[in-house]
Amino acid sequence: MRIEQLEYLAAVTRLGSLRQAALELHVSQPALSETIRNLERELSVQLLDRRRSGASLSADGRDLLPYITGVLESVDRLLRAADQQHQSKVMVRLGTVNAATVSLLAPALQSFVRHHPETRVEVLPAQQADIHRLLLEGSLDLGLVNVLDGDDPAHDLDSTVLLHGRIVACVATGSPLAKRTSLAPEDLLTGPLILMRAGYLMHRYVHRLFGGRIPPSSYSTDGAEMGKLMVAEGLGVTVLPDYSIIGDPLERYGAITTRPLDAPDGKVRLLLQSRRAPRMPDAVRELHRALVEQSARFRDPTAPVTERSELP
Repeated sequence: MRIEQLEYLAAVTRLGSLRQAALELHVSQPALSETIRNLERELSVQLLDRRRSGASLSADGRDLLPYITGVLESVDRLLRAADQQHQSKVMVRLGTVNAATVSLLAPALQSFVRHHPETRVEVLPAQQADIHRLLLEGSLDLGLVNVLDGDDPAHDLDSTVLLHGRIVACVATGSPLAKRTSLAPEDLLTGPLILMRAGYLMHRYVHRLFGGRIPPSSYSTDGAEMGKLMVAEGLGVTVLPDYSIIGDPLERYGAITTRPLDAPDGKVRLLLQSRRAPRMPDAVRELHRALVEQSARFRDPTAPVTERSELP
């Protein structure tokens, strides 16, 4: 028995005509008819009632139709799963909020690519709500998002905590604010404040922190990376998770630094999220593992780098 025999029978059943089914399937009508007769001989059942007006399922054919449909649906699911598996080998899509840490993401990607040189990783910067939506739609495989202490992770996604941190002030190294050991929220109001646009976690936090008392000389930008560049250029100060700054190239080269912020509710977490599924594709699972392992080294730089084993 071949799958095409069942597909031919399903086409005849749907169209009610051997001729119409042959046209749709791009085969000759005699070949189509002979294929179905071979199936009838294999099953020892007459599946079609053939008349001059057309062809329709026989009574026995109607009894067997649920089984035939089930086989075809199973084949379709198998093909779609195989296609997704193939896509996961050539492309993994990772959504990340801009306040996620470059010093965690870059080493994890380097480790992943060493083990999967045939797989391309697409990193998509996006706001948290968009990452949530794209994960559920299947347009993203993994997502990196920040949540404030007390925020509930999305109930319809699987979440792994990668990092715990605190929100700090990000200041230029040569700024007068960098000479202080810590800063109060009021200190940030003395000069230009670089804000994240609405939709970002830091936008929500700053407005909660200041209760709407934002200095008129503030800037607004789309994400932490541009915010850190503006700080490095001396345009003002911003607030970000500490892990978004520690190890950043601008921090390593001495252009920006952090100062503790004397403010309540400053705890923040970096989550790695994925949609719930019985099994994660191998390449996606490997990138997930690389991010988890790198987060452990980020928390403890002295932790040994273990050789990762290949997937079975």
